[in-house]
Parts: sequence; C-alpha cells; structure tokens
Amino acid sequence: MSPTTITLLLLAFAIVMFIWERIPLALTAMIVCVALAITGVLTPAEAFEGFVNSNVILFVSMFIIGGALFQTGMASEIGGLVTRFARTERQLVVAIMLITGLMSGLLSNTGTAAVLIPVVIGIAARSGFARSKLLLPIVFAAAMGGNLSLIGAPGNLIAQAALEPQGLRFGFFEYGYIGLQMLLAGILFMATIGLKLLPDHRVEGEDLSTASDSHSKPEIPQWKKNMALAVLIITVVGMVFESQIGIRLHVTGAIGAIALILFGVITEKQAYQSIDARTIFLFGGILSLATAMETTGAGTAVANAVLGLLGPDTPMFLIMLTIFLIAVALTNFMSNTATTALLVPIGLSISTTIGADPRAVLMAIVIGGSLAYATPIGMPANVMVLGPGGLHLQRLRQSGLAADPRVDHRQHDPSADPLPVLPVRSIDHHPTKTAAEALLRPFSIAQAG
Repeated sequence: MSPTTITLLLLAFAIVMFIWERIPLALTAMIVCVALAITGVLTPAEAFEGFVNSNVILFVSMFIIGGALFQTGMASEIGGLVTRFARTERQLVVAIMLITGLMSGLLSNTGTAAVLIPVVIGIAARSGFARSKLLLPIVFAAAMGGNLSLIGAPGNLIAQAALEPQGLRFGFFEYGYIGLQMLLAGILFMATIGLKLLPDHRVEGEDLSTASDSHSKPEIPQWKKNMALAVLIITVVGMVFESQIGIRLHVTGAIGAIALILFGVITEKQAYQSIDARTIFLFGGILSLATAMETTGAGTAVANAVLGLLGPDTPMFLIMLTIFLIAVALTNFMSNTATTALLVPIGLSISTTIGADPRAVLMAIVIGGSLAYATPIGMPANVMVLGPGGLHLQRLRQSGLAADPRVDHRQHDPSADPLPVLPVRSIDHHPTKTAAEALLRPFSIAQAG
C-alpha cells in the first residue's frame, strides 16, 4: 500500500472519529500520529515533530497566564463590570457580549464562558431578567471573540503552525480584521433582531440568590489579582511588538508564565492544572497528518478531487466560499478545534493548486470553524449554558442558526443578516500583504510560472 493511500485512509479515519467522538479527539490524533510512524509514512522524528513546535510552548504559556486570571478571581471581577454600566435587558446583552468577546480574544473561550456564566446568573437574579435570555449571548460572543487575536482559540495557532514551514505567519491581531467585524455585527444583531429570538422563560430556583456560595471561597489577595492582570497585559503588549523587541511569541509567553509562578501569584500545581493536555495532544498529533498529506501528495489528491467537483472554471470566490461553508458545516457536528485541524492541511493543498495565498485560505477555514452556534457539539461553552439556562437543543438551534451566515433570514426581515460573509476576494503572493488585505482586495488568480 502506497504512503498516499495510507495517509488518505488515516484522514478518513480521523474524519469519522472526529464526528463520531466514540473515543477522545486527542486519542484519535495520537492514533493517527503513531500509525504514520509505524507504517513508515513518516519517520518517528517527523511524526512527533508537532510536540516540539514553538506553538506548543505558546499554548502552555497562555493556558497558565489565562488560568492565573481565573484562579485569582480577576476574570470574575472583570465580568462583574457588566452591572456598572448596564441597566436594561438590551444593555445587559450588549455589555455581556462585549466583555465576553474581548476576554475570549486573549483567554480561553471555554474558560471565559465558565467564569462569566455564574456572574450572569447572579446578574439575572438581582435584575429580575430571565437568565435564559442572558446566557446564550455568552457562548456566541465567546466564539466570535476567539477570532480577535492569534491566541484567541486553538484553531488560530494550528493554522499558524501549518504556515510557518512555508515562511508565512499571521500577525498577532490579524484575525481581528475579520473577527472584530464579526463580534460587532453579532452584538448589533443580538441587541436588535436576535433579542426577540432568545429564549425568555424562568428556570426552577432562578429567583433564589446565588450570592451565598461566594462566601465559602477563600479570599484572594488583591495584589495577586493585579499581578495576574498586569502579566497578561505586558505579555500581550510584548507579543504585539514581537518584531520590534526581537523576542518570539512563545518566549514572551513563557516569560509571563514563569513570572506568575516565581512571584507566587499561582502555585506550580495550579499552573499544571491550567494546562489543557487534550488540546496539546490533539495539536501535536494532528500536525503529523498535515505533514504526511504534504509529503506524500495526499493533500494534493484531496484538493484536486474537491476542485474537480467544482469544475475547472469555477471562480476563486466560489472556491473560497465552498471551503468556508464546509468548515461552518463541520464545526457544528464536531469540535471546532478538530474541524480546523482536519481542514488546514487540505486548505494548504488547495491554496497551492489554485495559486492562492495560503493565509487567506486558512483564515477562511479558521473563521468558518469558529461558527459553532447551532449545536452543543462545536464548543464546550454551548453545553455549559443548557442546564443553567433551562435550554433545549431546539432553542439553541433557533438562536444559533440566526447567527449563522449560511441561513438566509432575509425572507423574514431584510436586515437580519447578522454576520458579514467572509469577504474573501483577492489573493496573491505579495510578501508585504497581510492575510486580511489578501481577503479584502478584488480577486485575482496568481499566474503560474
């Protein structure tokens, strides 16, 4: 059996297992990684190269820095700012989404949701508004906010890791050119049309005060909270000015994580507890599949098959739109991280075949993979609000599909298009252009040779 065939079989296995989730996603990624080494498609060094990738260090560092913000209670205090400026239900929805989105852009979107859900439940109890109507905006904003920066979601770094061997990379806030528009448009939609679609019902025991359990938590010194926030800010500033200061992103992240432990803001044990090992193993394991698809030609075969179905004369806009919609569809039936990990190597091959800037194709995949609104499968945060909000899957689908660009709501209301369809236009290989610029300029296919 040829290496190409083995790689394609393992790709099919990964697709089935990522959707079925009969075994953990990280375990699936590791099975693929080990299988590529055993079958000789990759050498052991090539198969496990993803685990020594600089982005793994960045992952671990940001898990620790974000974890410190959660464990000291500073994240909860930031979330509590909602009540200072919002009085009406509409203002609460806007404030909740704005704070959730901004926090999610720099911290774990799942962690952000986990911290803010009890905060919002407390706000609902004090204000008298239905918690069911205030909780869903959290998960929508957490997903949108993940596209504000390079460290906003694991999928962003998966795409970055795939680009680096080609000498390309995303800027720290480059995703934000699209992500910020999505977040603002999503907030505007939820404050107007979406507000009417949100579930509005009472949950059993909702009127009981939720403040009683707060007294059982140990008091965290204020200096620890301030230090956690300061380290996060300094780390992000260092990452933004990476080229000016000459320190790579993962090194800056590592310095911030070390400082938190060194100054006693969190303990070594707490730092380890903050690290999501599943994401690390999924990331490292699936990179081996990306390598195999590139070296064996399997990725080119898949790309040619996809382009063959579309036809040789298909405009580049439709090709990019198809890639985007495939990511949107898959992410609602499998993990958003798994969707990105699965489609990134295919997207790279397609970009090479059609002469597109790989950054534009991968950004389309990452953005599409983040739109996991319609089912509880795509993001853990979706599941978190079902119980506290007394929500059913049908209500999640109704509100989630309303925020999904695949669904045409203009037959009901001409202004009900909440999120801008990814403006994927021109793509060329000019080294000074950012991926966002490549997406936003008129289409032109790079000529071969």
